[in-house]
Amino acid sequence: MMSSEVYAEMRPDLFSERRSQTSDRAMDLGLAEDHFSRPVGSFVASDIEQLKMAIEECKRLILELPEHSERQKDTVVKLIHLRLKLQELKDPEEDEPNLRVLLEHRFSKEKSKSVKQNCDKCSTIIWGLIQTWYTCTGCYYRCHSKCLNLINKPCVRSKVSHQSEYELSICPEIGLDRQDYRCAECRTPVSLRGVPSEARQCDYTGQYYCSTCHWNDTAVIPARVIHNWDFEPRKVCRSSMRYLALMIPRPVLKLREVNPLLFNFVEELVEIRKLRQDILLMKPYFITCKEAMEARLLLQLHDRQHFVENDDMYSLQDLIDISSGRLSCSLTEIHTMFAKHIKLDCDRCQAKGFVCELCKEGDILFPFDSHTSVCHECSAVFHRDCYYDNSTTCPKCTRMTELEGV
Repeated sequence: MMSSEVYAEMRPDLFSERRSQTSDRAMDLGLAEDHFSRPVGSFVASDIEQLKMAIEECKRLILELPEHSERQKDTVVKLIHLRLKLQELKDPEEDEPNLRVLLEHRFSKEKSKSVKQNCDKCSTIIWGLIQTWYTCTGCYYRCHSKCLNLINKPCVRSKVSHQSEYELSICPEIGLDRQDYRCAECRTPVSLRGVPSEARQCDYTGQYYCSTCHWNDTAVIPARVIHNWDFEPRKVCRSSMRYLALMIPRPVLKLREVNPLLFNFVEELVEIRKLRQDILLMKPYFITCKEAMEARLLLQLHDRQHFVENDDMYSLQDLIDISSGRLSCSLTEIHTMFAKHIKLDCDRCQAKGFVCELCKEGDILFPFDSHTSVCHECSAVFHRDCYYDNSTTCPKCTRMTELEGV
């Protein structure tokens, strides 16, 4: 039976005449005016049943009361408080460890009181004010403390560590029948008609998932970027979303092998490749320059360290930034700063420049200058017009060959 005090608080118009009759009954049930109060560490089943009845009555009243009326707003507030109290009774606060390790997840106890989070296990709201919850420090999987022991999904970061590669086929669907009409992750029965649960396709894996494993999150799909230069976010399941989020800064895409024709159609890629090649030519100057090492110039690319290691590996974030134009602007600025140090600011770096041995004219040349050509054998630098127009071999290579024969 619902507490008369709770019901009277919601419907004072009905209870104004019956308050004296019901107060004795409330005392017989052991319910004080503050019927939510209970001894610490204990509660009776009737408390939960009464709260459930009060919640149902609140929901009915909200529908009956005039739209946007003050009484309706007050009733909505009461409904929220009743649900919070019900959740508190179902999930009493206990002393929970600050760190727990399950299925390679490293769960850290959260102190935030935000109520805008959802549990990745049960899909319900995490009420930070009254519930204990955890977040995996590796893949950011969030769940209630009561859901921890029910988790059957291993940490996605372990997959990233052991298998750092993308699915490069566009939405490789195998069909719901091949999945036995079950969720690809939790094996819950699903169907396209939504009975018993809606089947939602993940555009990354091509497989179908239930609504608990697929929240209609969206992400940029690597296969669509590489093959079609398409950056439109598509719907993905929760595990794919976390995997793609962890993989996005990793340079694992070798475009020359996967789709070399992309450079013929995307001018920005050609520009970025040239800037990266120039930076690799500048690197030897910096690692032998005391001033450059003290200024830590190469750390200007600390968030893209692969740019100072090679010129053919890209991360998905690189491609997204190339498409938006952000990478071209930032990399051009860094390229200009590097060139200024070598050609103008540093005497040691300037001394490592080249004079064109074919025409012996003009300014000091550097391998990253746009009007130069570099010998692939000895790395000597010449004017582009001189080197390509001259029919003889590289003068430096000729001298080295003669010295070897002596």
